Amino acid sequence: MLQGRTALVVGGASGIGAAIAAAFGAAGASVVIGDRTPVGPGGGPAAGCPVAAGEPGVVGAVTLDVTDEASVAAAVAAAAELVGPLDILVNSAGILTESPLVGMSLDTWSQTLAVDLTGVFLCCRAVLPGMLALGSGRIINIASQLGIKGGTGLAHYAAAKAGVIALTKSLALEVSARGVLVNAIAPGPIDTPMVEGITEDWKRAKRAELPLGRFGRPEEVAPTAVLLASDPGGNLYVGQTLGPNSGDVMP
Repeated sequence: MLQGRTALVVGGASGIGAAIAAAFGAAGASVVIGDRTPVGPGGGPAAGCPVAAGEPGVVGAVTLDVTDEASVAAAVAAAAELVGPLDILVNSAGILTESPLVGMSLDTWSQTLAVDLTGVFLCCRAVLPGMLALGSGRIINIASQLGIKGGTGLAHYAAAKAGVIALTKSLALEVSARGVLVNAIAPGPIDTPMVEGITEDWKRAKRAELPLGRFGRPEEVAPTAVLLASDPGGNLYVGQTLGPNSGDVMP
């Protein structure tokens, strides 16, 4: 399905990103993991990273800080050296903390916006020249259903993810006619390391709200990314936000 394609999965060392990287590799793509900590002690891949797990098609990893412009540019260049010009970018890096807005520090707000929104902007901007030169490409941004409906104690995260959805639509309008298709995935709550910082009370209440009655698993999100990256499966998706969210949002 993705034979001969090349992909950079940012935030691909764990969680949803790792599941997407593994699914892309299984579908025939050559995949590079981009992450702040893609390597573990001794220089080997971090535990749980698809490179460490020996997933087919996952050929290497590059280190990057999505909040740092120079780091992002260097990582994109290094990824292209590993697999050739990039056909697919997935932006899955993110952080999640819980805080009522009235007591939220500016640092907490700023860090969340920097990682969850500005990082997406920097990575998109870094890959676009190569994709536009090729006249083709797929960008898949991982948003959240909270960017659509909001969340108690998560105003900073919801605001960042709403920004990702708006960025996705705006960029899609700019570049789709030049062959680059940009879309978003807005998962519901997923059992990943990122949700470990959220209180059990919040998670218990959230599960009770969901029509499915449970959080999703990363491997249940990854097929949506494969669809958006594929030809012909993803060819008509432009500026869309797809929602594997356990029924939490029904547009």
